[in-house]
Amino acid sequence: MNILVKTFDQLTIDELHDLLQLRSEVFVVEQDCAYQDIDGKDRKALHVIGLKDDKIVAYTRCFKPGIYFKEASIGRVVVDEAYRKFKSGHDIMSASIAAIKEYYQTETIKLSAQVYLTKFYESHGFNQIGEGYLEEDIPHIAMEKSSVF
Repeated sequence: MNILVKTFDQLTIDELHDLLQLRSEVFVVEQDCAYQDIDGKDRKALHVIGLKDDKIVAYTRCFKPGIYFKEASIGRVVVDEAYRKFKSGHDIMSASIAAIKEYYQTETIKLSAQVYLTKFYESHGFNQIGEGYLEEDIPHIAMEKSSVF
């Protein structure tokens, strides 16, 4: 998988369309969750895009500290269903962690994880913090990574 890291202004119209389409396919259609995906934060995000044969198959958006949480953060972690068996989720998470270190010079990252994915995030050094909660009627838990990269 080829990884691109771009600011909002660096995204092409086609890239923006395709990443929004992937997010909609997974978060709205597959997870049957009607919610406002386009939340005004994409302009402030660092977009980490995973490509296979020029198709966006994995994606995250990353924020510097103080935008989404007090800490740097990773969100909208999404992998095309057909590419999950190829460990594309692990590749995009590793790239996102590296991008936060490079662009924001921080070692502390927070995210809001769907509960069923806690083991996935734990495999990348994240630990659960606090109590679980519902986000768009889906069980979530806050997780944080603060170890040295």
